[in-house]
Amino acid sequence: MNSFWIILTGSLVAASCGFLGCFLILRRMAMLGDAISHAILPGIVLAFLFSGSREILPMLMGAAIIGLITVFIVQMLHQSGVKSDAAIGVTFTALFSVGVVLVSMYTQQVDLDLDCVLYGEIAYVPWDTWQFGGMDMGPRALWGVGGVFLFSLLIIGLFFKQFKLCAFDPALAAAIGIPVVLFHYLLMTLVSLTTVAAFESVGAILVVAMLVVPSATAYLLTDRLHIMLFISMAVGVLSAIIGYFFASWLDSSIAGAMTAVAGLLFFMAFLFSPRHGLISKMVARRKIHIGEA
Repeated sequence: MNSFWIILTGSLVAASCGFLGCFLILRRMAMLGDAISHAILPGIVLAFLFSGSREILPMLMGAAIIGLITVFIVQMLHQSGVKSDAAIGVTFTALFSVGVVLVSMYTQQVDLDLDCVLYGEIAYVPWDTWQFGGMDMGPRALWGVGGVFLFSLLIIGLFFKQFKLCAFDPALAAAIGIPVVLFHYLLMTLVSLTTVAAFESVGAILVVAMLVVPSATAYLLTDRLHIMLFISMAVGVLSAIIGYFFASWLDSSIAGAMTAVAGLLFFMAFLFSPRHGLISKMVARRKIHIGEA
């Protein structure tokens, strides 16, 4: 039963991150997801200190606020003439460092440490359960990630056309009256919420890979957004399942193995994608040369 909870939690983390990662990839903002996943650390620590508990709601609120502040600072620096990559680098390293300092200062007083924040440990998920009305409702991380995932699906589903147009042509979206800035910050809020919900399972570092790798794999396999979303989630779930058994066989980090499998799937797509794969392009060029000869 413990294996089931671990695989289910890992699958939800990978699917929720990969789902939102598609929009980050299309908007060429993959590294902004990296910035948010690190920069929200001080928001989590402050929410933890003020609430005195590791309940998901205050941490989600703290992460969402700091995530929006991160995006605002990056946008402000970029509009002031700072290169986009430099603005992201400066912002997330500064905020992340503040979070590390806060964790280091209060690590003796509270149940929070850098290993928990950075690396996570999905193997402990089955034992950290949510008690409601005297009943064991199952792993707390599962409820947090699952709730945020459903919320993301609801928001994206309600405004799919707007998110799609903002991703492909923000200038056209603005011209026809779509509030591009509003949807930009809404997407960043969803990324922030998803990131902190996944913290306890995979940590800050590995959640970055979950945001980028499954969606990048899907990007190589299709040119249609709705299919890309489903492929990204499928790749994430497959990575979680195979990664768990791979980690059990090697007796290694479960979250790390899941991410490694996701990277392997991306490499296979990079080589064998029907349209964008390296080998597929080589075969197509060879056929052209043979035809010309």
